[in-house]
Amino acid sequence: MPLSPVPNRVPKHLRDVRYRSFERADGLWDVEGELVDTKAYDLVLSGERKRKAGEPIHHMWIRCTIDTTLTVVAIEVAMDAHPLGECPLALPAMQRMVGCCMARGWRKAIEANLGNIEGCTHMRELLFNMATAAFQSVNQAFARPQSDQPPRHLGQCKGWDFNGKGVATIYPQFIGWQAPKPGSTGTAAVVTTSATPADKPADDSANKG
Repeated sequence: MPLSPVPNRVPKHLRDVRYRSFERADGLWDVEGELVDTKAYDLVLSGERKRKAGEPIHHMWIRCTIDTTLTVVAIEVAMDAHPLGECPLALPAMQRMVGCCMARGWRKAIEANLGNIEGCTHMRELLFNMATAAFQSVNQAFARPQSDQPPRHLGQCKGWDFNGKGVATIYPQFIGWQAPKPGSTGTAAVVTTSATPADKPADDSANKG
């Protein structure tokens, strides 16, 4: 169901962001992102530079080649449109993301390698959500090598609440699962009970994970 209509308003700005993924013959995956910014009116940028309505102000591309652990093994970037002549100077720094993993510490890695004047604001924004696209594409990323550990996407949103209906229906073995506390030497526990999971505390002796 779309959003409700709003009368008497004038379009101003349009940002299109698209992600695509491809499984390669060599066992790797390509996740590609594209960002396009346009205005609905003619625009004069600083320095008397002009952009016609619908003409891209930003048009940027990123291709991250990843393995099944979501680690970046190669990256390719391009800027077809940018507002300043210096913008492409940010592109070489993007190679610093090679070796970074989208499954953990992705945003921190982006800030560490491309933060402030080291990179491009729009390239960083495009990179942020490439991890989500990768998770949607690489099925192996959801799996855990240990059968007693929940898939990575559980506990990351309301729909996959460990005490919710989604987990109860699809992953009943992880109802009430609790991650170990920082610094704890113990293992996580899974609550197995016929009552509502949230009604009872976790039992550390049950189903050690």
